[in-house]
Amino acid sequence: MVEMGHFALILALALSLVQSLVPLYGAHKGDARLMAVGGPVTVTGFAMIALSFAVLTMAYVQSDFSLVNVWENSHSLKPMIYKITGTWGNHEGSMLLWVLILSFFGALVAAFGGNLPATLRANVLAVQGWVGTAFLLFILITSNPFARLVPAPIEGKDLNPILQDMGLAIHPPLLYLGYVGFSVCFSFAVAALIEGRIDAAWARWVRPWTLAAWVFLTGGIAMGSYWAYYELGWGGFWFWDPVENASFMPWLAGTALLHSAIVMEKRSALKIWTLLLAILTFSLSLLGTFLVRSGVLTSVHAFASDPSRGVFILCILTLFIGGSLALFALRASTLTAGGIFHPISREGALVLNNLFLTTATATVLIGTLYPLVVEALFGEKISVGEPFFNLTFGPLMIPLLVVVPFGPLLAWKRGDVTAVAQRLMFAFGAALLVVLVTYLFIDGASVFAALGAGLAAWLVLGALTDLALKAGIGNVAPKVALSRFLGLPRSVFGTSLAHLGLGLTLLGIVGVLSFQKEAILVMKPGQVLEISGHQLRFNGLSPMRGPNFTEDQGRFSLLGANGQPFAEIVSSKRFYPVRQMPTTEAGIKTMGLSQLYVSLGDETGDGSVVVRVWWKPLVTLIWGGTLVMMLGGFVSLLDRRLRVGAPARRKSGQAKPSPVAA
Repeated sequence: MVEMGHFALILALALSLVQSLVPLYGAHKGDARLMAVGGPVTVTGFAMIALSFAVLTMAYVQSDFSLVNVWENSHSLKPMIYKITGTWGNHEGSMLLWVLILSFFGALVAAFGGNLPATLRANVLAVQGWVGTAFLLFILITSNPFARLVPAPIEGKDLNPILQDMGLAIHPPLLYLGYVGFSVCFSFAVAALIEGRIDAAWARWVRPWTLAAWVFLTGGIAMGSYWAYYELGWGGFWFWDPVENASFMPWLAGTALLHSAIVMEKRSALKIWTLLLAILTFSLSLLGTFLVRSGVLTSVHAFASDPSRGVFILCILTLFIGGSLALFALRASTLTAGGIFHPISREGALVLNNLFLTTATATVLIGTLYPLVVEALFGEKISVGEPFFNLTFGPLMIPLLVVVPFGPLLAWKRGDVTAVAQRLMFAFGAALLVVLVTYLFIDGASVFAALGAGLAAWLVLGALTDLALKAGIGNVAPKVALSRFLGLPRSVFGTSLAHLGLGLTLLGIVGVLSFQKEAILVMKPGQVLEISGHQLRFNGLSPMRGPNFTEDQGRFSLLGANGQPFAEIVSSKRFYPVRQMPTTEAGIKTMGLSQLYVSLGDETGDGSVVVRVWWKPLVTLIWGGTLVMMLGGFVSLLDRRLRVGAPARRKSGQAKPSPVAA
């Protein structure tokens, strides 16, 4: 089985080489038969990689320690779910998952790209093949997951304990679906530059792929944030860790690309910029892959690796980023800017959106790479942490969030900002009321906390106002308004949900940063702690044994007004003997939108234990808001216009588009 998986991977490389060259040559020569090769080869390549991944998964399930990869990252006593997720809980397996998802997206283009022009489809599949070939070579040369170990050990070394969690089953696949999903946008951009033609129809084809990748990346980042929040026992939701930033930068650029593609599709404008964004977004995904896989960063998220891997990925990075930007530069002189619009218009609002998002991406990029550059050039180790990002990223986001509700209400080409402001007066008045109520009536509320809560309310109410106005609520009979509401395009609902989710996430962030309470103390059994009106009693420690770990569980009771317990919180300290590593399992009690978070520290000699407790108001909105944003993306994908695709050109009576009519 193992040799079959290895051989399937080699076959996938051969097929990827065919996919890289034959359709491209066919498109160049106008040979329909050669172009038609791309589809079957792409689908077959995906099948080979899927087979290889299935074989590796089976080796983990069966605890086949004759594989170096399984021996280093598994154990026979490990729960089955973690044997499966351990397949991608290491460098080699995660890279195989990366390539599997890449080939999956290529197969989707091959299967559902029948309405694409034959040459564009062939070139897109060829570019996907280039990326696949590079990473398959990387896996087979430097990161072979099927390397044998002779003689086979009896037992494995177990998986990193902090990765033995359900979050790992969700976070990496979602993140990779986002990372790698942007490869399709990159392939479309490079294919359009190769072919020498781009128009509004191109944006219609690209937008669903961008939207799908954005949805998955949003989910991947959110899941990673929540996993770190409850698994690492530190109580925070974002650390500005360099590897966190590596996934956040493509999200910011992808958000800009999503909005830019809308302008290009609707108004045939921003074509050059949209092409460049498509290239840069996937380039940032490749950069993130390099940062995680090269060993240049030390992080709980990063996989340590030898220098040869870093050099190989750096070469891939240089080839695709440098090559695509060089191609863009060669074609730039033949590209035209596209449609013209007034600065005060929906196009103008989306351009402003792009300006702030790309500038914010640049600040995160600088803060992430600057310490690496300084260390490489001068040998000095410096850190760029939360203060830098708060002072650079934060001020860029505030004006962007202020103007978000205006965008959907502005008309295309030329808008009336005064009229839109009048339509948003109710939302503005309600947001101002939230500011005043927060500042005057909530204990400990600062001016910044009140303004943050007001800004969150502004986003939520602005999104609802957009739906209400487009449905005619208040201007027509309720029955007519309901009919209009149900008849609104799915993309309108998707936009409103995404903006509403952004407001909810912001409200959660403001609630936690401004109003959370923390207590650190040494507690003895029977001792009661009061925090933010909640009474927490420590009942003592209980030793427990898991399948591949031992733990001391700290049991706490929440007491009601009568002093009687009504809920229990269990927090624990685990020890994994094979890895000789401890972990902290936080105890979390969700109450409404808030959480009581309990983390155990070290024991003292007299039976007491150090306990760290947080009261985190509205914290669940941080991730609940991202779920609403994802829902908005999925609803937008259901829009009929995206399902139907771009309109076909007339066969006669219409001139062909000029080369690179951007």
